[in-house]
Amino acid sequence: MDGANILVVDDDREIAGAIEKLLSIEGLNVTKAYDGMEAMEVLVNKNIHLIVMDVMMPKLDGLSATMKIRENKNIPIIILSAKSEDSDKVIGLSMGADDYVTKPFNPQELVARVKSQLRRYMTLGDMKNLNNNSVIKVGSLSLDKDSKVLYVDGQQIRLTPTEFGIVELLMLNSGVVFSAEQIYERVWDEPAYSVENTVMVHIRRIREKIEINPKEPKYLKVVWGIGYKIEKLQ
Repeated sequence: MDGANILVVDDDREIAGAIEKLLSIEGLNVTKAYDGMEAMEVLVNKNIHLIVMDVMMPKLDGLSATMKIRENKNIPIIILSAKSEDSDKVIGLSMGADDYVTKPFNPQELVARVKSQLRRYMTLGDMKNLNNNSVIKVGSLSLDKDSKVLYVDGQQIRLTPTEFGIVELLMLNSGVVFSAEQIYERVWDEPAYSVENTVMVHIRRIREKIEINPKEPKYLKVVWGIGYKIEKLQ
């Protein structure tokens, strides 16, 4: 994780500078951008492993930039915003963000979330070596841990690192029901607190990608009042 390239995008130069100092102390290489358009230019010219992105910015706001980035990149994106309402978090996650931190943020929390996302992205497919086989199959779902790719009926599906972590956890344990808290603690690798909405948004996005009819899912099921599972299929 040392030496990973982080892009910090915030039109407040003092905040961008403060985040740069925080992450540089952790041995991370930080590039700064001050609006969404500038961020897009950095991504064309530099290999970035994670983005910390403010929402309210000129030229191209953070949510719009996230949507554009998600068209062809799966790197982790942590959204920064002064808005703390659950609805704002859901919008950010729905547009492809992996995590959401509200301003004013606790420096240690931000660093912890960056490290958590980087661990999952840069060791994607390991999941603590729960299974030594490189390919997991459930029905017509096929997850290749080595190439970090999910196939549905032979078609490659683009997943974010967080989505990949959830799918891998559930496929490795097909038929087992995990609560939102258990999923969060296993995939985010940090204690869970009021995480139902966060996990639910990611589950919904995964369903839209892997199910023919997301409203009548074949694979990713909700067990009401308990949690989520991937159906055990041959």
